[in-house]
Amino acid sequence: MRAPLACVGDLVADVLTPALVIDLDAMERNLARMAEFARAKGMRLRPHAKMHKSGVIAKLQVAAGAVGVCVQKLSEAEALAEAGVADIYISNEVIDVRKLARLAELAKRIHLAVAVDSVLGVDRLAEVLKTAGSTLDVFVEIDVGQGRCGVAPAAAGALAHRVVSHGATDATGQPTGMRFAGLQAYHGRAQHLRDPAEREAAIHHAVTLARAAQSSITSAGIHCPLVTGAGTGTFVHEAASGVYGELQAGSYLFMDADYAQNRPAPHAPVFEHALFVKSQVMSRGVAHAVVDAGHKSHAIDSGLPRVWRSGPSAASSGFADIEFGNGGDEHGILTPRSDAVPALGDTVWLVPGHCDPTVNLHDHYVVVRGGLNAGVVEAVWPVDARGCLD
Repeated sequence: MRAPLACVGDLVADVLTPALVIDLDAMERNLARMAEFARAKGMRLRPHAKMHKSGVIAKLQVAAGAVGVCVQKLSEAEALAEAGVADIYISNEVIDVRKLARLAELAKRIHLAVAVDSVLGVDRLAEVLKTAGSTLDVFVEIDVGQGRCGVAPAAAGALAHRVVSHGATDATGQPTGMRFAGLQAYHGRAQHLRDPAEREAAIHHAVTLARAAQSSITSAGIHCPLVTGAGTGTFVHEAASGVYGELQAGSYLFMDADYAQNRPAPHAPVFEHALFVKSQVMSRGVAHAVVDAGHKSHAIDSGLPRVWRSGPSAASSGFADIEFGNGGDEHGILTPRSDAVPALGDTVWLVPGHCDPTVNLHDHYVVVRGGLNAGVVEAVWPVDARGCLD
């Protein structure tokens, strides 16, 4: 891992570019707002750490009240466990026997859970757990509208029965091997519907499907302890459903340019942009400027980044009236619409279109206290799970 682009105590102006920067004051406000929302609603909070991939941040979330974190990949769980995170849910399927063997070993070290959506997945998991002598929680995933992973709600009972059939108890009566933990019911597609009424309708349908899955499980003679899911775009609706007991929102902590396009739901907490790519103008024409942050510095799957106007106060900050254009791997082209063309050497702050894959492009976070104008580097945090794709 290469050296970070800043050291503790540096002025934000001295951070080399392009750099992934956290506005720590904004992040802490986001952290507190979501934690308080979950407490007020009586909900468990298990934020998605695939977004930040950081052991430090995961532990901050747990300290604020989260029960643990979610990840999507086994290697992410391994990296965060190595960084000291003790309660992790892999909210995704693991089917490869070699990976399942690693999962069983990890379950000896931390409290671990995983999702399943097939008989083969359940049976393979049961075999490796028996061999390793490990115990973990298992959630049956249902498809609530994403059209990706998950069984139909009517099939949830049969799969839950399969999980329970592989369970056992030790000499003290405690469950060993597989413990059926409930339903995974995440609707990813609903997160980015721009109109709050559309998001509410999508989650209303997801709740109906989750209830059907619960009924299927109950009919199989099995208690369903928990329904878990929700994201930054819809968590207020899952929290109001009376069905979901745990929220998995992740992007609320940083926010990104794509989520900024969502019109907020009434009474939802307001989250601030806290993740930025610091860039510098390296070339300038008559009507455009070029910064040193291209596609290798930020993801583009949810659109190009937006230029941020960093004022001395929150009231004077916001998106600048400058278009960020595709300049390739190493360059971004700025074309002002009404604001002035930035000068050669100027700092330009970018809000990534999608925070999760942007984070995966960087080795470190430069963590700034005191704002983007005159702040000071308070910490440099590794992106522990960078490149953890398996």
